[in-house]
Amino acid sequence: MAVTTDMAAMYRRPRAVVRRLQAAGPREDRALIFLMVACLLIFVAQWPRLSREAYLNPEISLQARLGGALFAWLFIVPLFAYLLAGASRLIARLFGGQGTGYSARLALFWSLLAAAPLWLLNGLVAGFVGPGLALNITGGLALAIFLLFWGVSLRETEKADAVA
Repeated sequence: MAVTTDMAAMYRRPRAVVRRLQAAGPREDRALIFLMVACLLIFVAQWPRLSREAYLNPEISLQARLGGALFAWLFIVPLFAYLLAGASRLIARLFGGQGTGYSARLALFWSLLAAAPLWLLNGLVAGFVGPGLALNITGGLALAIFLLFWGVSLRETEKADAVA
């Protein structure tokens, strides 16, 4: 299935989507692409907010703000994501999880990508509406959906019968 189709299906049947992704076998290249595309989308989601901040406070240029966000989202966050996936795998192992390092990475990276459209919405609200209730709601919703996806995905990939 197409990635966009799987992303939409994740909002209706997350367990089935994760099972299908895991059944395709361990493909580290695919997991890395999921992570990098998610980070790229979240970086793009920052543009409206950064533009607003540069307009309101011109001491730091928009280009400088974009450069910092680019560095953070495309270089630092992926490294942190690998560490977070490893830590989640160790914690799952303590609770009897039967997955692998790859399955923990797949669960985290796919969840981040599947929730990326909500981060795009949050970025638009941050840029066009600004701080306030609407931004808090969209940010909270994006975070909650990401955590829900990650929990469901991790639980699905850590099942004994899910391991290839």
